[in-house]
Amino acid sequence: MGGSALLIGAAAGYLVRIPQKLIASIMAFGAGVLLSAVSFELVAEAHERAGLAPTAAGTATGALVYTGCNMLLARRGARHRKRSGDLQPSEDEQGGSGTALALGALLDGVPESIVIGTSLLGGGAVSAVTVTAVFISNVPEGLASAAGMRRAGRSRGYVFGLWGGIAVLSGVAAVAGHLLLGGAAPAVLAFITALAAGAIITMIADTMIPEAFERTHLAMGLILVLGFLCAFALSTSDG
Repeated sequence: MGGSALLIGAAAGYLVRIPQKLIASIMAFGAGVLLSAVSFELVAEAHERAGLAPTAAGTATGALVYTGCNMLLARRGARHRKRSGDLQPSEDEQGGSGTALALGALLDGVPESIVIGTSLLGGGAVSAVTVTAVFISNVPEGLASAAGMRRAGRSRGYVFGLWGGIAVLSGVAAVAGHLLLGGAAPAVLAFITALAAGAIITMIADTMIPEAFERTHLAMGLILVLGFLCAFALSTSDG
């Protein structure tokens, strides 16, 4: 369900001419929702499971791993994969950028999916807040990225094949997170949850917030806070 939102957003971004300010507004709201979910669901849950040390170590490790992978992909043309403007390179401008964009999209989606899978361990239910946050944030991610891909001359088959594949792989990652970590100790689960949280926070800062704030109106901070508060309200009522 969370991954399918990428395909919905991609369809809107590729097939419909949406003003850049509206795309940025949706991205800002999605960033706020995801920041709130990471704070009150993932990091808080990791801390409750095993304390500060595994939580801090996992969060820092997730940020380092994501940053390292993102730097490698940025050099190959995936730096602006979530930008709706003219910043994405075409294949003619930078050979191999299509592959880099695909790997970058996968890098952004896997941590969210692993968290959804691990949340089922112990017979629990998936957090409605986490799934809602992933769904809401994935719509603008797919929307902005597909709009940028269209401007860069990517074909319709490439765009929808990419986001459809990422949606499927997101489900696979969720299943893997559930099956592979069933017998893990609480400290290990806390570390992995925090690692995913660190990767997601870094992804928000590197790819979502720049799209939300560059060349757009000054109300973006307010829209981001509204998204944050909406997810917080869901979190406080999540049974």
